Amino acid sequence: MKAILKNIVVSILTLEARLVLYKYKPQIVAVTGNVGKTSTKDAIYSVTSSRFFVRKSEKSFNTDVGIPLTILGCQNGWSNPLVWVKNIVEGFFLILLKNHYPAWLVLEVGADKPGDIKSVAKWLRPDVVVVTRIPDVPVHVEYFDGLDELIEEKRALVSSLKEGGLLVLNADDVNTIKFKEDTRGRVITYSMLERGTVNASKDEIHYKKGLPVGLTYRVDYGGSSVPIKIEGSVGRQQIYSTLGAVAVAVGLNIDLVSIGNALELHVTPVGRMHILEGIKSTTIIDDSYNSSPAALLEALLALKRLETSGRKIAVLGDMMELGVHTAEEHKKGGKQAAETVDILLTVGVRARHFAEGALNAGMSEKNIFQYDNSERAGKELESLLSEGDVVLIKGSQSPRLEKTVLEVMKHPERREELLVRQDKEWERR
Repeated sequence: MKAILKNIVVSILTLEARLVLYKYKPQIVAVTGNVGKTSTKDAIYSVTSSRFFVRKSEKSFNTDVGIPLTILGCQNGWSNPLVWVKNIVEGFFLILLKNHYPAWLVLEVGADKPGDIKSVAKWLRPDVVVVTRIPDVPVHVEYFDGLDELIEEKRALVSSLKEGGLLVLNADDVNTIKFKEDTRGRVITYSMLERGTVNASKDEIHYKKGLPVGLTYRVDYGGSSVPIKIEGSVGRQQIYSTLGAVAVAVGLNIDLVSIGNALELHVTPVGRMHILEGIKSTTIIDDSYNSSPAALLEALLALKRLETSGRKIAVLGDMMELGVHTAEEHKKGGKQAAETVDILLTVGVRARHFAEGALNAGMSEKNIFQYDNSERAGKELESLLSEGDVVLIKGSQSPRLEKTVLEVMKHPERREELLVRQDKEWERR
C-alpha cells in the first residue's frame, strides 16, 4: 500500500512539475555523472545566481521525487502525509496563479537503478547538460548489469538535450568524453590535463598557521587566465566541480573575472572534503557524505599532498552498492591507504577488507583499528589524536560516519551547520 501511495504522489508531482515547466519556461541545467554531481551543481548555482534568478536542487534531490520537488519549490515530506498533501496543493496553486518563478533551474539527475534517468528524460528537456565523471567501478553499479548499462542510463539525459543546447563534459574522464559523439549541439569540455576548452593549472593548497584552509588554481579559457579560490575544502574533486561550473558559465557568456568573483563567495557542500577544526588542535577532512573507489582514491591523494606537523589518519567506512566488486575494491582502497596514512580505522563489515588490503601492503597491524559502529570509532579516535594530526573521514551513507566526525570536531554545537544528514528524519535512522 505504501508503495502504491508513493507512486500516486510521484505521478501527481511529476505532472505538476511538467505543467510548471510549460507555463514558466525556465532554462534548465541538468547535472549527471557518478562522482561530483552535488558539488558541481552547487558551484554552477553559485556562478549563475550572480547573474540570473536561479533555483537549485536542495541537498541531493536527484530522483523521480526530488526533481519534481525542486521544480515546484517544495520540501521532502519524508513519512509525513500532511507535507505531501501540502506539496501537491502548492504545486496546484503554482500552476493556477501567476508567480515570480526562477529564470533558471540547476537540477541534479541521478540513477540508483536502471530506468531512473530514462523516465525523467522522457519529459525533462534541459538547455544545458553537464556530465561530471563515470569511473570504471561507479557507485550503484550493483544494480546494473555492468558499466555499459549505467553509461546508457546517463546517455538518456544527454539525448534529452534541447536542439542547439550546450553539453559540458569532463575531458579527463574516458567514459564521459565519449558523449561528445552523441550531440550535434555545442560542446564545452573542462580538464586539469590541458585537454579541454576550459583548463585548470597551477593548483595549490593554502595554509594558515600551518593548517590547510583551502586551495587555489588558475583557469585558462580563450587566451585569458584568472585565479580561482576555494575556501574550506581540498582535493582535485573541488577543482573539477568548480571547473565544470566555469565551463557552464562561459557557455552562457559570463566573463572569467565575474566567474572568479562569484566562486570566491562559493561555499562548498558539507561532507565533501570539507575542512573542519578538530579537538586537540587537529584538522578533520570531512568526506562523510558518500564513498566510491574513484572518490576514495582522490580523497587519499588529497590527504597525501597535505603538509602537517602530526600524523595522517584515515577513518574509512563501507563503500556500498559495488556488487561483485565489493571485496576487491575495498582491498585496493586499503592498499592505497597504507601508502598514505600512519593510522587506519575502518567502520563496517565491508570495510574489514580495507584492513586486509592495508595489511597485505605492509602496514603494521598495530596501526589498524576495526569497528562496526561509527560512534564507537569516533570515541576511540578521540583518544588516539594528538596535536597536528590530520584525519580523513570517508564512507558511504550507511555507516553514517558523520557520527564519527561529531565525536572529534571542535565545535559540535554547530553540527547542523557543518555536518551532513542532520535532519530529524536522519536522527531516527
